[in-house]
Amino acid sequence: MDKIDRYADELKRMRDESLYRTMNVIESAQSSNITIDGKDYVLFASNSYLDLCNDDYVKECAQRALNMYGTGSGGSRLTTGTTALHDELERRLALLKKRESAIVFDTGYMTNVGVISSITSEGDIIFSDELNHASIIDGCRLSKAELVIYRHNDMEDLEEKLRLYRGKHGLIVSDGVFSMDGDIVNLPRLVRLADEYGKLSMIDEAHATGVLGSNGLGTEEYYGIEGAADIVMGTLSKAVGSEGGFVCADNTIVSYLRNKARSFIFSTSLSPVTIASAIAGLDCITAERVAALRDNVRYLCDRLNEAGVNVKSDSAIIPVIIGDEQKALDISAELMKQGYYVSAIRYPTVKKNSARLRITLMSSHTKEEIRGLADLIGRYCK
Repeated sequence: MDKIDRYADELKRMRDESLYRTMNVIESAQSSNITIDGKDYVLFASNSYLDLCNDDYVKECAQRALNMYGTGSGGSRLTTGTTALHDELERRLALLKKRESAIVFDTGYMTNVGVISSITSEGDIIFSDELNHASIIDGCRLSKAELVIYRHNDMEDLEEKLRLYRGKHGLIVSDGVFSMDGDIVNLPRLVRLADEYGKLSMIDEAHATGVLGSNGLGTEEYYGIEGAADIVMGTLSKAVGSEGGFVCADNTIVSYLRNKARSFIFSTSLSPVTIASAIAGLDCITAERVAALRDNVRYLCDRLNEAGVNVKSDSAIIPVIIGDEQKALDISAELMKQGYYVSAIRYPTVKKNSARLRITLMSSHTKEEIRGLADLIGRYCK
């Protein structure tokens, strides 16, 4: 057998099972309307929930940073890669999440991997929701801690498992908004259990910051319990419209991460241009934008339910469960033909035979665009 045949065989299997993945090249800015191969589409697959990637103010701030600092940071944060902008962003994030301190990583993935693998180690216990993001799962694996999976958002199951590990150092970690289902963690109960059983609590706010709460502050604001979790992780690449990940916590935890998190220590830091766009993006998270996003979510859910497609969501993510992988691909392709870009999500991102259309809303989508999408999905999914 040729030494690469095994990989060709695996790719063939993926094609046969409708699991092979390809990419579309977008020729315009990431916004509610995009261009691919010269054709215009309404984009309902982006995590840029407040449509800030192409915002004029954000771009102006990025341009000023480019003129002042150049294109790259030139080093890791602990050598030469920290600018005044990096410090300013961390100060702003700490204020946003009502914490003592913050630390910025290069990506959300690197944040979860770096944080979880450094604050837990062999002999510790990690309690992780079964539907947590892959970056959380990989961080748990790297930590060498014992991993305990609890049923999705099931606080009774979590407590049963916590009882088995009384007195052991550990961490409870969960997405705030689950990226493929769009539902929200029962954070008040999770935090109470963490405190009762002496475990750290960590919440991943990637899809909650800029989305949940009247001011877009995230899951804690949504429940009215700001400052409740021990560690708040988030991203700058979704509603904020930039790139990178961050953690907000007390000074001790953040100082520990600066000295222990390998994905922070050994990575060249984000460009000052990227950092400036993140700061500007935070300026643009307003109650008005968040309210417009929430209104669009309600409108699409109402139109889909009227069309006979049963959905609900309190976040910006609306899954339409199809089941069969090929059927999900076929419906996504039909929507593309009509000018609507909606991603088909398949195994291993979700469980086998639970393929879905993952619809994501932006605050800038018009009611006409949303109504057109709902009508088509109602037609194709009956």
